[in-house]
Amino acid sequence: MERLNFFTASPKAVKAWTALETFLAESSIDKPLAELVRLRASQINGCAFCVDMHTADARKGGETERRLYAVSVWRDTPFFTPRERAALAWTEKMTTVAQQHPSDADFAELAAHFNPQEMMELTMLISTISGWNRFAIGFGKMPAL
Repeated sequence: MERLNFFTASPKAVKAWTALETFLAESSIDKPLAELVRLRASQINGCAFCVDMHTADARKGGETERRLYAVSVWRDTPFFTPRERAALAWTEKMTTVAQQHPSDADFAELAAHFNPQEMMELTMLISTISGWNRFAIGFGKMPAL
């Protein structure tokens, strides 16, 4: 049950946060990869609303059901490119940063597939979706039936 509609509770705060989304929409991270990253971070954070939304958005963008089902076990499938694997690994490290900081090896894997601008923008994407997850979880936002 929704505890608070954060969109109406503080429109200025939401406007500031959505400015990040406007930037990310024009960033170097392509939309299909961005949706996989958003989905994986939302799975880790346990955000039902965001998992539902980003699964639907990925489907609309042409993502296959098979790959969507496998995002949570991406390491154990052959369905993802080396670049996607590096992004998903970085997503997991940055989303669980309180448990263990990314190592030099983690960073080297990221740097093998992303240039400095892309690394910054990918990390901003991960940080932004994690923030949305916290709004949705904290304020009880639920997927629509």
